[in-house]
Amino acid sequence: MAKKKKSFTGVLTALVTPMLDGKISFSDLENLIERQVQARIQGLVVAGTTGESPTLDQKEHLEIIRFTVEKTAGRIPIIAGTGANCTKEAIQLVKEADQLNIDGHLQVVPYYNKPTQEGLFQHFSNIAENTIKPIILYSIPGRCQIEISVETIVRLRKKFPHVCCLKEAGGQCDKVSEVIKQLGDEILVLSGDDSLTLPFISVGAKGVVSVLANFLPDQMVTLVQKALDNDFQSARQIHQNLFSLSKQLLQLEPNPVGIKQILFDQEIIQSPEVRLPLSSAREESQTLLQKSLQNYFSTNFKN
Repeated sequence: MAKKKKSFTGVLTALVTPMLDGKISFSDLENLIERQVQARIQGLVVAGTTGESPTLDQKEHLEIIRFTVEKTAGRIPIIAGTGANCTKEAIQLVKEADQLNIDGHLQVVPYYNKPTQEGLFQHFSNIAENTIKPIILYSIPGRCQIEISVETIVRLRKKFPHVCCLKEAGGQCDKVSEVIKQLGDEILVLSGDDSLTLPFISVGAKGVVSVLANFLPDQMVTLVQKALDNDFQSARQIHQNLFSLSKQLLQLEPNPVGIKQILFDQEIIQSPEVRLPLSSAREESQTLLQKSLQNYFSTNFKN
């Protein structure tokens, strides 16, 4: 029998994996974790897309999860990115991560394979049968070329009570509306894009898995809380203040190149290093990010 589902309402930070000279920088990671805890973030997603999971070996992947669980010490929920484009590999990661006292799993659509919806249903079903932890389905067609359909989400939710959340990164308010129309309070929908957090909440989503929260956790927490409290006037002002920066983070360079560059520029991590096949931010991208940062600070911290 599955345990009672854990709520992941609010802001879950898609945590970067800081690197230095080709290795994970655990000192930077510890500082990032503590910064998030102090901002009262509602959870951390570890070793997901923003955490560069495709270029982590399994030992590194699990060590990051273990380290984060240890350093947070139960203060906030930890969701482990345990997806893969091989069902067997995903199940192995799920089982290993379950031994590390995590609070839930983020399961991305298998990339490159392009399975049918029936293949997706079978993939996620096999994973769900191997854990009792809450599962967040992750639909991101921009990277995987396919999405989890509403029908497949409904089938999985009806069969597995611990498949209780959807991270929707397909940019469709209509899809969010349809999922909530069919499942209501049975499922929690989170935006997969910072810039769509406010519109998604307006049609029933309950938060965001945020890249920008690596840098501005307090502001993202306030934005989501205002929106959930139906104070859309205040939420809209924060949304506008963050909009350009959040869009540029994903448009100028592949994620997480942009957010790592900002964290480095603001002296929060020691290096903006990413692993190949990702490469460092181009000079023109760095210039545009710096301009957006200057605009953000001048707008929000006027004397």
